[in-house]
Amino acid sequence: MKLTRRNFVKLAGSAGLVILAGGIAGCGTRLNLSQNTVTAGDLPRNEKATVYFTKTIDAEHLIKLYKKINANITGKVAIKLHTGEPNAPNILPRDMVKAFQAQVPDSTIIESNVAYDSPRSRTETHRMILRDNGWTFCPVDIIDEEGDVDYPVRNGFCLQKVSMGSHLNNYDSMIVLTHFKGHTIAGFGGSLKNIAIGCASGKVGKLQVHGLQDFGEWVTGNKFMELLVDSGKAICDHFGDQIVFINVLQRLSVDCDCAGAGAAAPELPDLGILASTDILAVDQASIDMVYKFPGDEKKSLIERIESRQGLRQLTAMAQHNLGTSKYDLVTID
Repeated sequence: MKLTRRNFVKLAGSAGLVILAGGIAGCGTRLNLSQNTVTAGDLPRNEKATVYFTKTIDAEHLIKLYKKINANITGKVAIKLHTGEPNAPNILPRDMVKAFQAQVPDSTIIESNVAYDSPRSRTETHRMILRDNGWTFCPVDIIDEEGDVDYPVRNGFCLQKVSMGSHLNNYDSMIVLTHFKGHTIAGFGGSLKNIAIGCASGKVGKLQVHGLQDFGEWVTGNKFMELLVDSGKAICDHFGDQIVFINVLQRLSVDCDCAGAGAAAPELPDLGILASTDILAVDQASIDMVYKFPGDEKKSLIERIESRQGLRQLTAMAQHNLGTSKYDLVTID
């Protein structure tokens, strides 16, 4: 099957039906699929993380949150965000990101090319889409423009290494600025998905994370979540304590920004912004906020998450010691 965006979405829809029927075996863990809880071995015990929250989504509050978590962000700073397919309706507001980026010294937005057939799979046309989508206020580094570099995965579920865009080695710190939303294969896209897929090189790394290189087919379900975590761990290990995570819960479509202009309209209202130095805590808090929303508007997004076994991202991160699911929510409003 040719890797077009349409086939990518079609495959993901079919995968949801397969997963509902019983799931796909993970690389190293047995799951109680009805509850998405680990049954083989105890998860590591961790102290609570701090997750900061504001219900107001604007540049002022985004900057205020960032200043709560930025103590170790020094040197040349990569801001990883999803810049979107052409005319993507739900991507982060450019004016908000512009104001935010302007107050982060020596910072650059980073992206990587995609694996499927899209203008974003080639650097030259990718730059055209960046311009058309409004990412013109600061440099945007397409980090795999000049090839890739292998990052090791220590004690991974499936992978021993992942190929990242080679320019990633040029940065001392990373801010993971994520539009939290649904995703056709991952169920949801939070901070983990943003770096695990978003930093992997288009020609090699993304094929590894999607299972194409090692398994010869698009991997879905629990195994895909574990591949995501392997890749995310490689990046978190590389940056150590010089990486922070911000999830913007705005325009909560069931679709990723890679769906472009065809992304489903959001049903949930905007919920706010969450920030932490702990990747698991910030994604767990984002999921909790969706699940605890009192109205029925959450049903479609929850169905998308659960039909893809997306919650496995959280338990797999815990097994890899990528933070803690226990957190204190501190409101700054």
